[in-house]
Amino acid sequence: MSTVARAAPPLSPRQLAIVAASGAVLWLAAALLLRWINAQDGFSGGGRLLIYAVLVPGTLPFVYLLRWLGRLEPAQLLPGVAITTTTALLLDGIATAWFPALYGASPQQVLDAAAAILWGAGVGMVLAAVMARNP
Repeated sequence: MSTVARAAPPLSPRQLAIVAASGAVLWLAAALLLRWINAQDGFSGGGRLLIYAVLVPGTLPFVYLLRWLGRLEPAQLLPGVAITTTTALLLDGIATAWFPALYGASPQQVLDAAAAILWGAGVGMVLAAVMARNP
């Protein structure tokens, strides 16, 4: 039995478009949700811990959705989620630098929202890596 890993087939142009567009849509949805959470003072007290904890199981359905939308094979899941995540992180950087009011009214609220998006991106990558190994 060989232990050489099979290379993932490259994503088709259609798959690339789907995963990149999904990253933009997911980022916008997260940004708007986090702005609402900030308006409710949701990051104060134990709120931050709760938000970070909920992001772990809350991200899983989106990884499944991305796999389905992009018709990704198990070996394509991690590269697909990486493109989705990269798109979201690029938009996060743009929003944080040029449109911080999208995330909140104060510098702390902007930091809270941007950090939560970074956490969610990392969670998505870990989930995709686990799912790709255990299809």
